[in-house]
Amino acid sequence: MPDFHQTGVITTLHRYPPTNLERLECELTKHSRSNPVALLLPCLFQELEGEALPRIVEELKQIPYLKQVVVSLGQATEAQFRRAREFFAALPHETVIVWNDGPRIAAVYDLLGKNRMRGGEPGKGRDVWIAMGYILADGKARVIASHGCDILTYQRELLARLCYPVVDPNMGYEYAKAYYVRVADRLYGRVTRLLVYPLIRTLIGLVGRHPLLLFLDSFRYPLAGESALTTSLARAIRIPGDSGLEIGLLGEVSRNCALQRICEVDVCDRYDHAHRPLDPDKIGAGLSQMATDIAKSLFRTLMSEGIELSDAFFRAVIPVYMRLAQISNKKYRDDAVLNGLVFDHHAERSAVEMFSCAIGQAAKAVIEDPSGTSPLPSWNRVADAVPDIFDVLKSAVQKDAKA
Repeated sequence: MPDFHQTGVITTLHRYPPTNLERLECELTKHSRSNPVALLLPCLFQELEGEALPRIVEELKQIPYLKQVVVSLGQATEAQFRRAREFFAALPHETVIVWNDGPRIAAVYDLLGKNRMRGGEPGKGRDVWIAMGYILADGKARVIASHGCDILTYQRELLARLCYPVVDPNMGYEYAKAYYVRVADRLYGRVTRLLVYPLIRTLIGLVGRHPLLLFLDSFRYPLAGESALTTSLARAIRIPGDSGLEIGLLGEVSRNCALQRICEVDVCDRYDHAHRPLDPDKIGAGLSQMATDIAKSLFRTLMSEGIELSDAFFRAVIPVYMRLAQISNKKYRDDAVLNGLVFDHHAERSAVEMFSCAIGQAAKAVIEDPSGTSPLPSWNRVADAVPDIFDVLKSAVQKDAKA
């Protein structure tokens, strides 16, 4: 049975049984007449051949309230792009594929570069950003929802609960972020449990109760990749281009949206996706690189708020983080034991040690280059620099669709 606790400065929307998907979808269908919904799916070609995506497509076929589906396809040749068009043609909704590796999208990035607009490096952040630009250019949606293509336990209730707070005009939220429990035979979500939570609370202890840190600490799952937002907010925010996407995006949301317009929502009973291996010997790759990017994003977001982070400050961060992470580890161990879950003490401690190294790498990078790589510009900023960018982008995507 879930609790009903409101955890911080944002609203938490819980999932109380029994849930009624038919009611949710009926009401979403009604509300979507005035607030049409576009679903943005960042997708690697290899996911078409995986276990999760075929199931997701089967679930999406049954959803009545979607206006369009926009797939942002990465790491795909021309033949693979054509294969993806065939794969997603099974959807009954208007479905568009943004081919990120195609020559027409490359020409869009060239145009941005000529106008001194940074298009970023290939990756999930840029894939989300360019597809968001297409949805804004097409102008058919007022709400953009997004989730990954690797959710093994996907059911369409997830999308209904994610969209509802933003689509329902009586609720009036501008941004909703998913949360869920990451448990199977053991506790998952190591980066959130063992890096993000202890690091945010370390920074609160060292910096004080800064509004941004309290905001981030309010989320039950700040690294969740599922979110929904209004198109007006989508136009205003900048998108980070690396693995710090979720933390950096929350920082942008906090700057551009009133707290009472932000919520987190419990979207499903069970959530599982493809797990990244944690190899302590591979510093600078895999989860280690992801942890470094997240820490850099958090540090630089704080610096953008006017907080000075010095060498002396970073020397204090790691020992405080290690102490709080070890306390967290004991709590998770007890939680696992009570519930009969597998708990690998050595693996959990190794993860904390690896994450502490990642924090050190992030601190070094921030000291050497405080500003770092700038986030991708907001689409409002891009439109100021290149007034016809939406027409150019829409034309490029639609020509690819007809080619």
